Amino acid sequence: MRTTIQVVVIAVCAAFAFVPVGRAAEFRAGAAIVDVTPIRMPVLVNGGMLSRTLSEVASRLSARAIVLDDGSTRLGLVVVDSCMIPRPLLDDIKQLASQRTGLKPNRILISATHTHSAPASMGCLGTNADPTYTPYLREKIAEALATAEANLEPARVGWGVADAAKYTALRRWIRRPDRIVADPFGNETVRANMHAGSNWDLVTGESGPADPQLSMMSIQSRDGRPIALLANFSMHYFSGEKGLSADYFGLFCRNMQQQLGDKNAKAPFVALMSHGCSGDIWRRDYKLTAEQRGADPKIADYAAGLAGIAAGVYGKIEHRPNATLEMAERRMTLKYRVPNKQRLEWAQRIVEEMGEREPRNQTEVYAREQIILHERQSTEIVVQAIRIGDICIATTPCETYALTGIKLKLQSPRKKTMVIELANGGDGYIPPPEQHLLGGYNTWSARSAGLEVAAEPKIVAALLSLLEQVAGSPRRNFRQGQGTTTKAILAAKPIAFWRLDELNGPLARDSSGNDRHAQYEPGGAFFLAGPQQGRVAPAGEVNRAAHFAGGRLRAELSGLKDQYTVAAWIWNGMPTDARENTGWIFSRGRDYGLTQHGEHLGLGGGQRAGKLVFQRGGSTKLAAVGKTAIDRWTWRHVAMVRGGNRVRVHLDGNPQPEIETESSADFPAGFSSLFVGGRSDRDSSWEGRLDEVVVFGRALSPDEVAELFGQKNP
Repeated sequence: MRTTIQVVVIAVCAAFAFVPVGRAAEFRAGAAIVDVTPIRMPVLVNGGMLSRTLSEVASRLSARAIVLDDGSTRLGLVVVDSCMIPRPLLDDIKQLASQRTGLKPNRILISATHTHSAPASMGCLGTNADPTYTPYLREKIAEALATAEANLEPARVGWGVADAAKYTALRRWIRRPDRIVADPFGNETVRANMHAGSNWDLVTGESGPADPQLSMMSIQSRDGRPIALLANFSMHYFSGEKGLSADYFGLFCRNMQQQLGDKNAKAPFVALMSHGCSGDIWRRDYKLTAEQRGADPKIADYAAGLAGIAAGVYGKIEHRPNATLEMAERRMTLKYRVPNKQRLEWAQRIVEEMGEREPRNQTEVYAREQIILHERQSTEIVVQAIRIGDICIATTPCETYALTGIKLKLQSPRKKTMVIELANGGDGYIPPPEQHLLGGYNTWSARSAGLEVAAEPKIVAALLSLLEQVAGSPRRNFRQGQGTTTKAILAAKPIAFWRLDELNGPLARDSSGNDRHAQYEPGGAFFLAGPQQGRVAPAGEVNRAAHFAGGRLRAELSGLKDQYTVAAWIWNGMPTDARENTGWIFSRGRDYGLTQHGEHLGLGGGQRAGKLVFQRGGSTKLAAVGKTAIDRWTWRHVAMVRGGNRVRVHLDGNPQPEIETESSADFPAGFSSLFVGGRSDRDSSWEGRLDEVVVFGRALSPDEVAELFGQKNP
């Protein structure tokens, strides 16, 4: 039991963590909303492949601003109802705002909501910036910051997080290897693209994780009156309203203001919805059937439902005064993925034929984009990190995948971290490097996705460094937690244990303590939801898995002889009638070939559809076949046990094997290569997820298999 003195000491330490020693903080905040709806119609609108104009207004557009001050640092945050705003224009706006306020240009964050129904403030794909709107927007954003500064008053700040998984899902799915389609340049490169999951026959699964967090930073006056609420959510956009629209971002803000605002206050309560990491995200969950999903919600219902979740958490937020502020900014030069000589000549021919007119189709759009990238070669981007008390904000100027936001949140020095994308620029998609190999619209070279392949890890590294700077403490190192099953496996002393919980490749860490790390080959995705049954991860923590799409996991296990066990959770994404072998799970052999000594475990196709198959040597005709057909897109556990000249294969920890067969144990010296997610000759590689791959240097008994991998494990 703690003594009274101990409690006092802990409370004092916590207070000093919030207010650094020697720095007397007087935390103040002000907020404002300024209408940025164009006054001249029609206006050019970007967000689509081709240029279009709009003349009607479905909902008013706004610039919503917060200014914060702690007595020594003043910073401004603005969220604008716009699709994207280019860095040069934003730099100009920051200079203008600095002239009218006490804000320094590098202490201002300006982000776009990414509504696809706002005037074009930058050129992108087939649309140019609207020349009459950008000067107007410039003035209005500066006005919003000046007004927010004029409203500064003593304040306190708090943090809340809600799970809004129902409102966000992956829109980018991985296509089957026999369903690859062509890109705009005529090459068959598209292994993943947006909305492919609407047809289950085309795909093997989602290309990454979603981020269901609805994060909120709340600011109140000292007496508890709401001043501002900065929300952050990863859902691309809704669309559906005719005319110019603030999309669900604006409707969410309106809902929150109606619920929390005080009409008698001298300054209005301001709600802001910033764009989370949504490059591969949309609102429709393609994992569900149309019947399970039901009718698509209307945009008003969607925004109201999300606001309802926010309001439920808002009432539980604890607010604290005396927050101190820190902000850091870095400017980076990144290369564009410019066209090679052949593509450039192709583009030049098309653009020359176009003359002065705008592009009329996708081919013309991407041809013009190649010319632009070739002329520019590189660009400057801005990234920022902010600390407000014990809350951190990281910004990216790109359309960022949900996984990138998760990387930053899990590794930030502060658990209370939100990531705002399309901030301080509009530099297009930045897929993680492995996603470039899967292709699709998000990777096609253009201003909408033109940064170098290494842009994502470079930006993540820069932001983690900035977060460490503003937080004054090192980043956290993410490792998947251990559930009771995981602990039991480790207690059984495996020789290798790859949990496949990595945020990125190419290294698959060995959790056994034996340093037998494996290598991911190109062709896959990371950090998808793994099996949740079996207590693999602790309660409340999502277990993670890797998705294989042509690549394998390769390990060298020296000393592996004729007594061993290999086990894993499997999740097949291929229709089991699509090919002769649905996919290979484990393989021991020589790379690029089949030998008489090799042995392989997979999932059959054709007459063996969905059944486990054990093959020794190079012929599947002599393979042993299991009894149970395994459904697509379901997690099952398999364990292959070799004990001398006998092989057993168990399903879901059942001590009664699916396969039991005699098989020669004549392995030559140095036969130590183990492949996971594919066969040694690279035929019919696994298309789907794998997780918790473990190797024992002995043959587990049926009872041990049941104890470690059964549904009633300890």
